[in-house]
Amino acid sequence: MSEFINNSDSRKTLLKELIKSLHQGKTVDEVKVEFQKHFKDVSTTEISSIEQALVKEGLPIEDVQRLCDVHASVFEGSISEIHAQKDFTKLPGHPANILVLENNAIELLISEEIQPYLVSFEAKHDNMSHLMLRVGLDRLTEINHHYSKKEYLMFPYLEKHGITAPPKVMWGVDDEIRKEIKECVSLLSSIQIQPTEIVLKIQSAIQKVKDMIFKENNILIPLMLETFSYYEWIKIDQSMPEYPYTLIQNVPSWAKKEDSQQQTEELTNTSNGEFTFDAGTLSGTEINAIFNSVPFDMTFVDKDDNVKYFTQGKERIFDRPKTILGRNVSMCHPPQSVHVVEQILNDFKSGKKDHEDFWIRMKGNFIHIRYFAIKDPQGNYLGTLEVTQNILPITQLDGEKRLVK
Repeated sequence: MSEFINNSDSRKTLLKELIKSLHQGKTVDEVKVEFQKHFKDVSTTEISSIEQALVKEGLPIEDVQRLCDVHASVFEGSISEIHAQKDFTKLPGHPANILVLENNAIELLISEEIQPYLVSFEAKHDNMSHLMLRVGLDRLTEINHHYSKKEYLMFPYLEKHGITAPPKVMWGVDDEIRKEIKECVSLLSSIQIQPTEIVLKIQSAIQKVKDMIFKENNILIPLMLETFSYYEWIKIDQSMPEYPYTLIQNVPSWAKKEDSQQQTEELTNTSNGEFTFDAGTLSGTEINAIFNSVPFDMTFVDKDDNVKYFTQGKERIFDRPKTILGRNVSMCHPPQSVHVVEQILNDFKSGKKDHEDFWIRMKGNFIHIRYFAIKDPQGNYLGTLEVTQNILPITQLDGEKRLVK
């Protein structure tokens, strides 16, 4: 197979063969040996382009995700440092720096607050180790904020540069990790403790977390550093406050903030005019204030399936950072639920349906999610409106209220 090493197409063919060999029963170690035999060096750009090409050719995301699962082992020691620009990972407050600091904190949590007690619990099954493991795993659930930063703030810009496969694959692995950590916490909280099962589950979860740290530090972050413009990093930085930090505190803001006076003047200049509606007129300021005051979230996806607008109410139900504006809506959902979104949009565009409703129980709330096909007076499809509301308080109403108290 040495003839495969000379160009990118041949590398892609060889990598596809390695994936097939995993399906056929080869171990990760065997694949690692085969990889190192034919490749002396692999760049982050080439990894990304190969995965992108494989997905475009029809290889299921799950298969590419399996390749991603072995990145940490297969590519370890062979990822080249190809970004020659300034190392933003060492610039305090830069989004890349925050990712690295959070990864360091996650590694420290695992090494000092989880693994020692896991060893002790496996040996003695004692209550103190059990309790400390629970505390450590509870803290590890903060990793959700770290992954959300990637998925909602950074992946959109990779997609704008045409890099779509790696974000999809990594998001799928993130969800697996979230699920496994949640299962570990649940097992530790169970009345009937199964020590052997708990130990194996926790070992699996923390190994996947460590593998993801390796992939972020050595694949994702270098890829973003060589891809994103300075302006794109500024936009990401401006949305960072949307998500809590993971296991770190007191991080300075990196991007230079625009002058507040200039922002005020721009707002005034754009809100002097009145917009005419079917019944009355409103200024831009009034429109914005009204939409942000309604007791539900609204998101508008245009006819090309790109997120164009969403309200900014005080009690937001789902994450809506500004970085998703202009993003294809299919990229704003986990891979396993994308088909539902696409079905709704297809039904609206074809005229099969004009609306679709869902309702779910989440975090003690009763969430009503409604989708409406938006059309012009001639019936032409303009886009889709999502309206999300916590209707639990409404369902709990009783009797009548006719007076102000």
